[in-house]
Amino acid sequence: MTTENLLNADIPEKFKDPQTGEVRVDALAGSYRELEKKLSSMPAAPKAPEEYCINCQHGLFTPDTEVNQRLFDKGFTQDQAQEVYDLAAEKLMPMMLEIAADMQADREVEKLMTHFGGAENWKEISRQLLAYGQKNLPETVLDNLASSYDGVLALYAMMQGKEPKMHGASDGGADLPGEKELASMMRDPRYWKHKDPAFVAKVTEGFQRIYGK
Repeated sequence: MTTENLLNADIPEKFKDPQTGEVRVDALAGSYRELEKKLSSMPAAPKAPEEYCINCQHGLFTPDTEVNQRLFDKGFTQDQAQEVYDLAAEKLMPMMLEIAADMQADREVEKLMTHFGGAENWKEISRQLLAYGQKNLPETVLDNLASSYDGVLALYAMMQGKEPKMHGASDGGADLPGEKELASMMRDPRYWKHKDPAFVAKVTEGFQRIYGK
């Protein structure tokens, strides 16, 4: 076998003339140009981990030097490194925030059980609070009160006919309504009938300020 035949044997069939079997130099050169063009358009790998320009505008976390070093050691490009951070923000952070919220809720429940004398007492009181709240309060207000230890204590005081402990400024603030005004606003058709978003938000914010959230 000649050298020419040996070389031709390693050339893919698409680069050979189907009639003569000779190499089609023009097709081979065109393919090479396309490959060169593709390679030149690929982003260059950073020469150091410090060259990664990671966008963390979401504010959930900031770029980490150790993570960047490990990505650099694996040969990650700028786009690939950014994708790792984006996936962390999209998938991992919501999961971690949910776990943190669950842990906070568990701590609040433990405080309430201690305050009301144990799990059994709290179970009965929580049932009473829910029934009272569903009967006497709008759903948004009940949800706000039930979401925290202080809110539950305020709801308990309301159920007993006592004045709830106030939180925040005693003068009610310049723009936020006081307790009597809130009661009046809740009877306003804009709140219970038309459910005007701005009006409902002002009532909810007022209850959050008074009873805590």
